[in-house]
Amino acid sequence: MTSSSPDTLSTDITAAQVQATLVQRPVRHLIGGQLVNSAQTFSVIHPGTGAVCAPCVEATRADLDHAVASARAAQPAWGATPPAERRAALLQLAAVIRTHQDELTGLITLEQGKPLATARMEVGRAAMLVEQFVQMEIAPESLRDDATGRVEVHYRPLGVVGAITPWNMPLVLSVPKIAHALYAGNTVVLKPSPYTPLAILRLAEYARTLFPAGVLNVLAGGNALGQWISEHPGIDKISFTGSIATGRRVMASAAGNLKRLTLELGGNDPAIVLPDASIDTIAQALFDASFVNCGQVCMAIKRLYVHASLYEQACERLAQIARAVKVGDPFAPGTQMGPVQNRAQFDIVQSILADTWQQPGARVLAGGHALPGDGYFVEPTVVAGLAEGTRLVDEEPFGPVLPVIAYTDIDDAIARANRSPYGLGASVWGGDAVRASELALQLHAGTVWVNRHMGADPFAPFGGARQSGIGRQYGMAGLKGYMEGVTLFLPPRR
Repeated sequence: MTSSSPDTLSTDITAAQVQATLVQRPVRHLIGGQLVNSAQTFSVIHPGTGAVCAPCVEATRADLDHAVASARAAQPAWGATPPAERRAALLQLAAVIRTHQDELTGLITLEQGKPLATARMEVGRAAMLVEQFVQMEIAPESLRDDATGRVEVHYRPLGVVGAITPWNMPLVLSVPKIAHALYAGNTVVLKPSPYTPLAILRLAEYARTLFPAGVLNVLAGGNALGQWISEHPGIDKISFTGSIATGRRVMASAAGNLKRLTLELGGNDPAIVLPDASIDTIAQALFDASFVNCGQVCMAIKRLYVHASLYEQACERLAQIARAVKVGDPFAPGTQMGPVQNRAQFDIVQSILADTWQQPGARVLAGGHALPGDGYFVEPTVVAGLAEGTRLVDEEPFGPVLPVIAYTDIDDAIARANRSPYGLGASVWGGDAVRASELALQLHAGTVWVNRHMGADPFAPFGGARQSGIGRQYGMAGLKGYMEGVTLFLPPRR
């Protein structure tokens, strides 16, 4: 498979072509600057067919120990490298991502199941995030400078960062952790999800010569490897993105040496549509923010509260859009939505749908079923007539299913939106942006949007409230999470 320029994408990428490349050049771990095989392998499944698409190397505990030792050995020199030089190396990483855009796009579609066009956007965004992150300046902060003396905060790297990433956006959720950690002067040991290890392992292969040996290490494996990373005494910080349940286990395992933590966990994001909103204007945006990536985005809309005066109109318009979506082979031209990524998540979505069909008053306006045939395909589903106390409203389905919930009193809607252990994102939609902004500040979430939902700014902190996470990613707050602040008291200037 040949690579194209950043502005073009081959239209004839096929699953067979991507698999042939993997046969010719199997993926390997990157440990200590070397590409490393393992005696053990596990199977990667293409969710469009449910069949094995490639084997992947599986790291042992000895492999992890080797990677951590390499990272620790490389960190002092890398941490002492001027930030401008670290920036230059990371900009080369962004260039490598763009150079191999077609290959990475095909790998993401094969292992994750998103359509080629969506995978291409993920690759492009990963490169863009690196380019933006390194524009931030790492410099001391002056807190006081007067006749009594000076107080400054200086920032230094933490050491070795263990990064554990999920399967819904394998590249765009891995690359920012690498960029933040390395730009701050740390070294990295990264574990991608065992469902989607291929693209990030291939990127590691291409990035091998960009950094000194041991600065970047990437190992594939399952839950055992994640546990070993979390508890490893040679790792100083864990940056984890995934479910709340796994986040709790990571936090417990990391307690052994009081590792620093950044946890971006699940969300059950509410969106509230006010009575002065225009459904015709916002329906497509609401749908896109709910069903993007087959609904498998932590910050997607999961609960849509619509004022009773607009309720039926909103339900019908969203159902119309859902019924028109082309679901199918993610490699096929024109496919708009691919499969749920893995069998376990597919079964969860199926279970929630089965429960929904049994709920009194539930109206399935579009979808509601899995598609026949191979693969983990579910129809885009819009459900009316539900309220809190049902699985679809209370849980995070992480699939293409949206409950639309009626309300009459805005204070009640806000209280219901806040009645959740989650707190990742939320949004308010209305004609009066000032009023919508006032209401937005009453929602208990780490990020709240007005007249939009989703989209993280590289320069703005992103993270969850309550059980949706600890710490922030992106922005200076995210970057500082990968550094230790040292408060320095100095005498006054002469």
